[in-house]
Amino acid sequence: MIYARKIQKEELLSANIISKIAFHGKAEDMEQLAQDHVKDEGDQWAALAEDGTMITRVINYRCESYINGNIVNNGGIGSVSTLYEYRGQGGVRTVFEKLIPEAREHGEIISTLYPFNHAFYRKFGYETVCTGNIYSFAPEVLSEYRFRGKAVPYKKGDPVSAYTALYQDFAKTLNLMMLRNDEFMEEEVLTGTPLANREFTYLLKEDGEDAAYLVFKDIRHDPAAILEVTDLAYRGRKGFLAILGFLARFSADYGEVRLKLPSDVEFLSLIHSSKAYSIKKSTRQDYMIRVMNTEKLLLLMQIPASRSLVIRVTGDDLIPENNGTWRVTETEAVRTEASPDMEVSIRALGQMAAGAVGFQEAVLREDVEIYGNEETLREVFVRKGVFILDHF
Repeated sequence: MIYARKIQKEELLSANIISKIAFHGKAEDMEQLAQDHVKDEGDQWAALAEDGTMITRVINYRCESYINGNIVNNGGIGSVSTLYEYRGQGGVRTVFEKLIPEAREHGEIISTLYPFNHAFYRKFGYETVCTGNIYSFAPEVLSEYRFRGKAVPYKKGDPVSAYTALYQDFAKTLNLMMLRNDEFMEEEVLTGTPLANREFTYLLKEDGEDAAYLVFKDIRHDPAAILEVTDLAYRGRKGFLAILGFLARFSADYGEVRLKLPSDVEFLSLIHSSKAYSIKKSTRQDYMIRVMNTEKLLLLMQIPASRSLVIRVTGDDLIPENNGTWRVTETEAVRTEASPDMEVSIRALGQMAAGAVGFQEAVLREDVEIYGNEETLREVFVRKGVFILDHF
């Protein structure tokens, strides 16, 4: 019989070995391996066999992210790993059956993860979210753009507050972007060094004001090098154009630029270039969301004043409290016996609440039924900008 509980500090080496094996890692320094994840990064969970052998490890990181401009508690599931010889025996399910209800009790409104397999995590209430589009093109595509401001290279030890402020202004306009502070920016984002690992960071200034920043790395590739933007933020049109103009400078250095943009920024519709046809687009769908607290999430849905919606939620086997019918107004979400305007599964609700799909797409799902009040539903559940830059 497999059972689940939280991992103790003295068990971290065993847990880290499981993850190292599962993710094809190598380790020679066992003392260092034992120290991995010692920081208070979140809740460490394990599934154990009847004889006490640790067979599965999962970390639930503590994050905060934006939903419709509001900061919400967001658990980030990571390091999901099981020893080869125990796979298929329910280790992950055993952990999730304990972890998910407890995380709700601790205040999580949503949970997110990077799936290895979408179908596997749908069993636990998660649903796919497309987090942005990656555009690949030669720098010459941007030849009509000019950046005439000042590009300031970041060096380790420089103040990071300007980067954090740019990021926060950018992030709060997009759903599911993580909250960051100066410490996070310094330790997790602005870590590259041009000579050591060919990673560059620039603050772009226009008319003396901070307009944008971007972090990019140099990928050596035959026959030409690739410039991959790994992190960015911009303030409105001025900042967006500053990034394009700056990237246009690299036509002599790189054969390809890879630029990830929010899901609501359709670069192919914005670009003016004689070579726009050569741009290639790919959509990232490597993220999933789960509703942890239906009532609190419905409160963030921006119902128009003097109107209401009645929404029935079904299908949550791990958090039964999420199932039921709510009347939702601008200021409250309360349980009701009224007939619903919409019936939706817990998986579809997460996708719709994040703005990853709009009403017109949602009604194509088999687990969404519309009974009335369609005008308000169309106004509330619209596609919104979604963007993910952080990993856990």
